[in-house]
Amino acid sequence: MDEEELLLARIIAGIDGGGDDDSHYHELVADLKSLLDTDDDEILNRFYVSLSSTASSFLRCFSAAMDSPVESGRLAILASEAYLSLLLSTNCPVFTFFSPVAFLSLLGSIRRYLKPRRREDSGAPASSSQGNKKKRGRGGSRKNARNIGDGGDGEETEEGGFDAKLVFRVLERLGSVLGFVHLDRFPDSLKSLVQTVSEIPLLALEHSGVLSYDKLMEMCGRILGGVLSSDHGDVSLTAAEISKSLTPLLLMGKHQARSFALGFVSRKIMGLAKDNSELKKVVCNLPKFLVHKAPEKAEPRGFAVEAILEIVKAMEVEDQLEFVEFVMKMGQGKSNLRILAVDLISLLMSSLGNPFESISSENGVEDSWGLGCLNALVQRCSDSSALIRARALSNLAQVVGFLSGDERSRSILKQALGFTGVETSEGKGRITDLLKKRCVDEKAATRRAALLLVTKLTSLLGGCFDVSILKTMGTSCSDPLISIRKAAISALSEAFRICTDEIVTTEWLHSVPRMVMDNETSIQEECENVFHELVLERISRAGNSLSQGSASLPDNWNSSSKDLDRDIEAFFPEGVLVLLRELCNSEVSPWVKKICGSLGKKKQLKPRVALALQSIIKESESLWLNRSMPINKWTAPAGAWFLLSEVSVYLPKSVEWEFLHHHWQLLDKNELQEGTDGQGDEEGVECNSSTWAGDRVFLLQTISNVSLQLPPEPAADLADNFLKKIEKFNLHSAEVDAHVKALKTLCVKKACIPEESDVIVKKWVQQVLAKASKVTEKYIEGISSNNLSFATPAMLGSRRSKKLDAVSKKLSKAITAVYTIGSCVIIYPSADTTKIVPLLHTVITSGNSDTKLKNKLPQANACLKQKAPPLYSQSWLTMAKICLADGKLAKRYIPLFAQELEKSDCAALRNNLVVAMTDFCVHYTAMIECYIPKITKRLRDPCEVVRRQTFILLSRLLQRDYVKWRGVLFLRFLLSLVDESEKIRRLADFLFGNILKVKAPLLAYNSFVEAIYVLNDCHAHNGHNNSDSKQSRTKDQAFTIRGNDERARSKRMQIYVTLLKQMAPEHLLATFAKLCAEVLAAASDGMLNIEDVTGQSVLQDAFQILACKEIRLSVSRGSSSETVEMEEEGGDSNAAAAKGRAITQAVRKGLIQNTIPIFIELKRLLESKNSPLTGSLMDCLRVLLKDYKNEIEEMLVADKQLQKELIYDMQKHEAAKARSMANQGVGCGTSHRSREPEQQTAAAAAAAREEENVRDSVLESRVVSAAADAMAAKAARSVLREVNGGAATPPLSAMSVPKLRSSLGGGKQSGRPSADVLESLRRRPTFMSDDDN
Repeated sequence: MDEEELLLARIIAGIDGGGDDDSHYHELVADLKSLLDTDDDEILNRFYVSLSSTASSFLRCFSAAMDSPVESGRLAILASEAYLSLLLSTNCPVFTFFSPVAFLSLLGSIRRYLKPRRREDSGAPASSSQGNKKKRGRGGSRKNARNIGDGGDGEETEEGGFDAKLVFRVLERLGSVLGFVHLDRFPDSLKSLVQTVSEIPLLALEHSGVLSYDKLMEMCGRILGGVLSSDHGDVSLTAAEISKSLTPLLLMGKHQARSFALGFVSRKIMGLAKDNSELKKVVCNLPKFLVHKAPEKAEPRGFAVEAILEIVKAMEVEDQLEFVEFVMKMGQGKSNLRILAVDLISLLMSSLGNPFESISSENGVEDSWGLGCLNALVQRCSDSSALIRARALSNLAQVVGFLSGDERSRSILKQALGFTGVETSEGKGRITDLLKKRCVDEKAATRRAALLLVTKLTSLLGGCFDVSILKTMGTSCSDPLISIRKAAISALSEAFRICTDEIVTTEWLHSVPRMVMDNETSIQEECENVFHELVLERISRAGNSLSQGSASLPDNWNSSSKDLDRDIEAFFPEGVLVLLRELCNSEVSPWVKKICGSLGKKKQLKPRVALALQSIIKESESLWLNRSMPINKWTAPAGAWFLLSEVSVYLPKSVEWEFLHHHWQLLDKNELQEGTDGQGDEEGVECNSSTWAGDRVFLLQTISNVSLQLPPEPAADLADNFLKKIEKFNLHSAEVDAHVKALKTLCVKKACIPEESDVIVKKWVQQVLAKASKVTEKYIEGISSNNLSFATPAMLGSRRSKKLDAVSKKLSKAITAVYTIGSCVIIYPSADTTKIVPLLHTVITSGNSDTKLKNKLPQANACLKQKAPPLYSQSWLTMAKICLADGKLAKRYIPLFAQELEKSDCAALRNNLVVAMTDFCVHYTAMIECYIPKITKRLRDPCEVVRRQTFILLSRLLQRDYVKWRGVLFLRFLLSLVDESEKIRRLADFLFGNILKVKAPLLAYNSFVEAIYVLNDCHAHNGHNNSDSKQSRTKDQAFTIRGNDERARSKRMQIYVTLLKQMAPEHLLATFAKLCAEVLAAASDGMLNIEDVTGQSVLQDAFQILACKEIRLSVSRGSSSETVEMEEEGGDSNAAAAKGRAITQAVRKGLIQNTIPIFIELKRLLESKNSPLTGSLMDCLRVLLKDYKNEIEEMLVADKQLQKELIYDMQKHEAAKARSMANQGVGCGTSHRSREPEQQTAAAAAAAREEENVRDSVLESRVVSAAADAMAAKAARSVLREVNGGAATPPLSAMSVPKLRSSLGGGKQSGRPSADVLESLRRRPTFMSDDDN
């Protein structure tokens, strides 16, 4: 008892006269805790009575203790625990000891204790630790006071200094105190309590390792739930405060604190709101509040959307619909609200049940909230912000994918998107036009999202899509960004997977297989995978289905040949015949070969593919024969032999020899019967003949591929058959190559060792060459001795007609013999051609005098170029093949090839010569280099095929570095950008936009100014008239685009824009400077003759280039969302953006300050010569004043007079332009009005019209002049306002310009104008003379 009395006395003394140091607070808290632990009611009652008179002092003292920051807040939290224990003690006068100030201090102590703490310094705590150890032997309450905050170690770790149990005790007692201490009279205390408890989950994150986080959340929820009582005030206000305080938790990432906040709002508050209308309003407004608090960054915004959705899902249906309407209105708000609306709509439609549930058959879709959301989402797909467009498209794709699972929703969704009736089958709907625009959007994210939407809509519509959309997807496969190309492949493959329509099949085969040549390995693999799935596997399934059932056609099917072909095509499943036919298309077959080769090397080709192709060919033949159709008119399904020839390279054991032998005999027999068919079916025979020739070629390739698997005897017989057919020289050229290659392969099979196979090949090659040379020589001698006249046609059946037929057959045989020579030389380059070269020389030089070889070679008296053009062209091609095998011979004949390429008038020969010259460039690079300019002339060949072939072959040489981008080569390639052929333009765009941009990034910059002079064919520049420059520019005007007409200027501008797009920001600035120095400054200095037409064109082009948007450095260039999209392509966008900004800041100011004086000097020169280029200069200057307003501002501020002159001249120019446009409109209006009065007599009507027109013309001229002046003033003011940063433009009267007195200024006006006014009007024409000019 004495000790308790001592404690009581010490507490009272400490409150009345204690100090303010921390040790005093330690002792006071320890003594109070000890006193409360005694549980002696008598002592406590005496304590309450003693403190009743000094309660204010007690509260002030304990508030100070709870505000103490020492020991990381441990003293304060201990004081809070003691204070709460006092309030909970028996018979405690709560309202005496409870104070809002003390309560706020208590809440503050909890926050401070949970805040992140730093590790204490290692020096100071050591001494205090030693001091504590010295005092630990003492007894009494002072020892307890010293050890309250002591953990036994002076340098405490965070875990050692934080007491989780203490926090739980404080929170538990706080909740108990709130049970009888009502805060309705203390709103500030209630607000602080709510904020503190809401912050605890965030503050406790650092200590989650040493406390039970779930238990902490439970206690916080209990406290917040406790204050949601009428005892603590208005429940709705309290709930609003709680919701506001929990907002940071709701918007944070995935964490237990966020789960706690969502759970408390959706369960506790929502549960109470069911019976409280005011509280229900608070709950309904919480999602709207979160909308305005949502962050702008993507990931935090996504968390906010998820939180909003969870709360909305817990709301009642009518409240949900109200929020949906709010979201749709958000779609019309600011950008941050629009993007939130776009994200929310997709989640609401997929989370709130069936969005079309309220639709009835009577009223259609008008009553559905889902329709409104869908319309809002479609509208946002055309948003001005690229980010919102992309999000809207991707979210719409998610909605389509979600709603496509239900049949009823699919039907309504089709109607909502406009796919109804006939339009559905054609793939046309309201969204079709939208997709056309978005698939070619300027932003990559939008294009990618549009392709994703196309993929989802493909499933919805069953693959039926508008042809233009399919074309757009095919074009997207060539997008510069890897992600777009992948998305395009995926979208187009999804359409092909669902729909086997011919249009879809064709577009897929022309777009996807060629991606096997993409630079990105993942795209190559994806291309191979989808080809294996959608082509090879589909063919395998078709073959299996045919082998399982017997092939038969209905009896009522039409037996005509064409109809039977169509019926057979329909008989095969999955449109496999259409697929095979498109595979052998000349634009598809190269990529099919590449893919089959890659799959074969990876051993991914399955034997069932070869077996299926054989089944398709067999069933086609069987169906034909079952209808009693003649077998000589049957052809295998187009593409079947081609694909079999490609896969048989890797699947030789899967091809049956009996199958090949049977069809070889069949095709060989058809070849023999070609000439015996009647004349009536001549057209059909010709068609089948070309088809059989192609099939024989692929069959021969297949036989070559499986030759190693053939039995020896059939292989030897087949080889003999091939040799005999070759020596007849009556094969098609494509068959010649196939026979020669197959024969060489069979010789390898026949030989036992490699040396023996070489001997066999050499033997038959020399045999064939000898016979071919005899056939050729015989024909040359015959054509030289016979001088046939073709002036009049021969009668059918006459002797002359038979003679011409015989000559024609000899010519055909000679052509085949010459072609066979070239094929043999290709497979056996060491063959002896000493007797063949003179013959070919005779043909290619026929008609020319050759004194050296006149007596040695059999010269042709007649010019074979005119008598036998096919033989003449074929001889050049064969000579080229021989030159490829003989370097010495090539050195002699390459000049002849170059000469013939330049002067030949046969497009086919020029095309072959271009191919030959490019092959020479690979084998004899040094010899062919000097002839590159002659080859490049074919880029302007009259024939489109020759131009395209030249472009493709030269591009390949350039990529492989056989040819360098120097001299006239680059400048001549520029013309392909504006070629008449769309195919060539696309190839040129790809070359400049993708290949050269990476391979030669400085090429466009280095050649830009020279390109301007060359394209304009300008020689009026003194600095560009030296010999080197003349050598670097073409002398042929075919490579120029001369003229000042609109068509020529637009073509040149298209080339300039393409080059500017390839330049980096620093190169754009350098190009700007070069244009000013080498064109504008040259013109002002007199080096460029501006009186010359070409010089004027160069100057005008320079003005247009400086004013175009492609040469400007926008703020977003290098740091826009497009750059962010490029990050996924592996580019270092941050470094590029920083580099661009540094260069821009360093160069722009000096550049523009050097440019404006050049413009001013040039303007004076042009005005002195009264040049029409003054208008172009002013237009360009106006653009520069707007684009470089920050840099020009400093210069113009320093020279006010210059500023006035520029603005005044610009105003005059704008006024003249506006007046000209308005006069054109007046002329049109006057001509229309002159036709109106038709009811009067002719004379009266004419007089009336004349008077009316005069009156109207005077009035309209005044209106036009006033309107033009107003427009000019407005334009000039807008420019100056931007230049001066918003400062108003000085009025015209303040400038040093001639002034006019207005007759409307004074109030006193007489009937006659004053002399001053008349004098000013006399001076007016002089003032307006510049405008008139």
